[in-house]
Order: sequence, then structure tokens, then C-alpha cells
Amino acid sequence: MRIAVAGGTGTVGRHVVDVAREHGHVVVILARSAGVDLISGDGLAEALAGVDAVVDTANIASIDREAAERFFTTSSRNLLAAEARAGVRHHVLLSIVGIDAAPYGYYEAKLAQERVVEQGAVPWTILRATQFHEFAGQMAGRLRVAGVQLAPRMRTQPVAAREVGERLVELAEHPATGRARELAGPREEQLAEMVRRLVRAEGRRGPVLPIALPFKGMSEMRHGAVLPGPEAMLGRQSFDEWLASVPR
Repeated sequence: MRIAVAGGTGTVGRHVVDVAREHGHVVVILARSAGVDLISGDGLAEALAGVDAVVDTANIASIDREAAERFFTTSSRNLLAAEARAGVRHHVLLSIVGIDAAPYGYYEAKLAQERVVEQGAVPWTILRATQFHEFAGQMAGRLRVAGVQLAPRMRTQPVAAREVGERLVELAEHPATGRARELAGPREEQLAEMVRRLVRAEGRRGPVLPIALPFKGMSEMRHGAVLPGPEAMLGRQSFDEWLASVPR
């Protein structure tokens, strides 16, 4: 197969690229570094020539709802239009568990993206996954103030980005199924405790202060809104196993 990966240099996208190549597929990376702009559409037609399936893992760092929604909906519309013209048979989108249960701006933007894909002309599969193990580090980096590490309280069931990549490739290798089973890690964690374990593993000994972030949707997340349902597929690698595997 010829598989195109939108966001193929990102946290999950790079694993999709690796796994697809390990499976013997030809991989096309859809990223600015490869001459493809998902927002303007530049380079899409050429990149999608002969492609059988597209896996969309493209992301934006902004948590502003309007900016995130503009990115996700515009990139998806451009992708789907170009795919339809190129005869792509399958569009696979990575999304997030619980985004319809927590009114958080970024999650609302992902919901809007899901609607664009569902209404598009290309057969689709949507995989909702829980937060990745790397999520703890992302939160730690944003919430370090004057030597104090703030750690958000949130119930989560983190999954290995590599395992998400494996599942996305597996889905791309088969016909579109619509909503795939959710994918989550092997056990529930408290995000504040994940952050604490992470900073200690990095050798930082300053105070780690668990906090309840006041943002819209965080109350729901503290109470488990983004945990997987009972039918979810569970990954293998725990957060502690991942933490032990990260080079220091």
C-alpha cells in the first residue's frame, strides 16, 4: 500500500511512519518540511497521487478553541477534497477519548474536525485514543513557575504513542469502519502524580504542587470524563514502563 501520513513528524505521526514502513508500505509524509501545507493546500495534489489511505495525526499546539478549530477543520477539508480528486479510498483520523463529555476548547475543535470527516466524500475511520504518556511532560513544561512545578489534577488512562501508531496503521490496512473501538493505556493514572514521577525521574527536586486548573472542561476531566469506556482496547505499556524507557 501507499499510505500518506499527515503530521508524520509529530508525536504519533512519526510512529505511524515507522510502523507503516516496517509493514512494507510506501509512506508519504504530509508536512511542511516535506513541501506540503495542509492549510493552504500547497503540494497536496502531488503528494496524494497513487495513495491508497491517509492517516491524519496533524496537530496544533494552541489550546485556543477558535485557532484549533480553524486548523483542524481547514486542514481536514483540504485533505478530504484532495483525497477525493486523487481517488484515495480511506481516511483515518486520530481523535481523543471523551471529547464530547468535557467542554474544553481544544476538544470542541476536535469534535468539529470529526464532523468534517464524517460528512466528507472519502470513506473514513475515526480512532479515539486517550492521552499519550508524553502528555505529562507537555503539562509540566507549560506549568513551571518560579521553580515550582504545578501539576494538574485529572483522571487519565495514558497510552503509548507507539501503540497508537500501530493501531492507526492496522486500521489503514483495512476498509473503512466508521467509529473504531477506543484505545487506552493499561491502567488509570492521576495526571498530577504522573507529572511528579516525571520531574523526579528528570532529577528535579523542587516542589510539585497539585492544582485544580480553572479552565472550562477541567472539572469534568478531574471526574473521569476522558476515561475510556468498557469496550475500549487496552494497550500494553504502562506510564512507569514508558518513563523507564526514556533516555536521560
